[in-house]
Amino acid sequence: MSWRRLPITRVDAFAERAFEGNPAAVMPLDEWMSDAMLQAIAAENNLSETAFVVPDETSEADYELRWFTPRQEVALCGHATLASGHVLLTTAQWRGDMRFRTRHAGILTVARDGEDGYRMRLPAYRPEPKPLAKIAAAVGGSPVETLWHDGRYALLVYADPREVRALAPDMAALKALGDVQAIATADGAGDPADADVVSRVFVPSAGIDEDPVTGSAHCVLTPYWTRRLARDRFTAWQASERGGRVGCHIDGDQVELSGRCVTTLTGEFLL
Repeated sequence: MSWRRLPITRVDAFAERAFEGNPAAVMPLDEWMSDAMLQAIAAENNLSETAFVVPDETSEADYELRWFTPRQEVALCGHATLASGHVLLTTAQWRGDMRFRTRHAGILTVARDGEDGYRMRLPAYRPEPKPLAKIAAAVGGSPVETLWHDGRYALLVYADPREVRALAPDMAALKALGDVQAIATADGAGDPADADVVSRVFVPSAGIDEDPVTGSAHCVLTPYWTRRLARDRFTAWQASERGGRVGCHIDGDQVELSGRCVTTLTGEFLL
């Protein structure tokens, strides 16, 4: 039997060491396969995200980039973008950055940041106050403020990071509300992570009850917290079981997120 061999690298993004941050599979391709095949591969990988990159045929970027959860393609995924930049920059040591053309989030750039870090620019999603009673009830606790972004991001702000850490959402109820990314957050004062902001993210409709570390959520968190903290940057800790640290900076209509990546697996996917 003749196998088609596709390179695959698994990366823990926003991680200081293996088993932290959010794992993503990165798979460079020569050309696009069918959407059904991309989805099947992502389901087989069974990670929160599989990123596929193909050399870009325009002058806008170096690669095209698409992201798939085990269930569906998504419009934006921050941690798998950081992981993709890590994989490609590791093999192109002479490069300082990589530019990605995406189908729904524009041109995204991942650049080196010091010896072993990366920073990436993503769109800033500014949430607006809105009552979110059903989402708040499903997530739990007593949020002091609820906000919404039309990309279907629900931001629930709590008074204390301990309440965020103690949340036990009703995932079935949250999933029934449709395609929503629920972000629970609080000021990090007094939290053992020693970060300015603490958060957790729940996306059961995408097959991810709790996402370990979520770049796209920080597209919402960054404009909110920079305004509230009255400064243009802060450190964030996503308090999932794995946990991960994200540097956040607002720059006009974009956010710059920074973090490290750890490669945990390289190999071939056989078709």
